[in-house]
Amino acid sequence: MTTMSATFPTEFPFTLPVGLMDPEGNVHKDGTMRLATAFDEIEPLKDPRVRANPGYLVVILLSRVITKLGSLDYINTKAMENLYAADLAYLQDFYQRINQHGHSRFHVSCPHCQGEFEVETAGPGE
Repeated sequence: MTTMSATFPTEFPFTLPVGLMDPEGNVHKDGTMRLATAFDEIEPLKDPRVRANPGYLVVILLSRVITKLGSLDYINTKAMENLYAADLAYLQDFYQRINQHGHSRFHVSCPHCQGEFEVETAGPGE
């Protein structure tokens, strides 16, 4: 379920395509991402890891906006570094959709009837 503020949703559920495996072998797939603030996007630019490698920005940014991932106690950059490439790509796309469009839906067309509609990308049971 999406968390609602007085006027619009600020948190969005997701399910990773592969899942993050923790050191004990548990796979974490279901999570929640909140909308980013301007500070979330600006603050990581000061980080020396980003200055040394601009590609690291996404790792820090995701660790700031993902509020839940499976049963992990907290989300940090180390967890994000261990994501599989498919999950990182999924989360980058998810981040763009919720922060640019305010929702996590895709606009799709049916290949059989050519009908157009939107589908929610939240995970099973959401």
